[in-house]
Amino acid sequence: MRVLVLLALLLAPILCIAQVSDPTPLRFRDAAEETRFHQLTSELRCVMCQNQSLADSNAQIAHDLRREVLDLMNQGKSDAEIKRFLVERYGEFVLYKPEIQRDTWLLWFGPGLLLLAGAIVVVVIVRKRGAGGTVVSDDNQEW
Repeated sequence: MRVLVLLALLLAPILCIAQVSDPTPLRFRDAAEETRFHQLTSELRCVMCQNQSLADSNAQIAHDLRREVLDLMNQGKSDAEIKRFLVERYGEFVLYKPEIQRDTWLLWFGPGLLLLAGAIVVVVIVRKRGAGGTVVSDDNQEW
């Protein structure tokens, strides 16, 4: 009996800390609002999951952020204002497609520059081999 009381006392603080989300489902005024909500949450990244959209994540913070997005929509905020609010709160990371700025220039154009550099290297190598002359054939080699 004492073990159970001791165990209950040890687990009580953990149960008090646990977050409980609002179990009521999100309610939309009409289909247009629901479509806008789903489009907006698919463009936002879950700050905990990092590689899932806000629409796809089951993390507690994603539930809270979806509810926050709907509340902001009900306040009459535009998509840009909602995104700006979340960026101010969580940083550019929350956007799947961050705006092109000085800070994100490499993110947007880096892959293209690497592809271009690779193509230049391939062209240089092919030209060097082409200018080198004939290729020696070895008929004794087995394939």
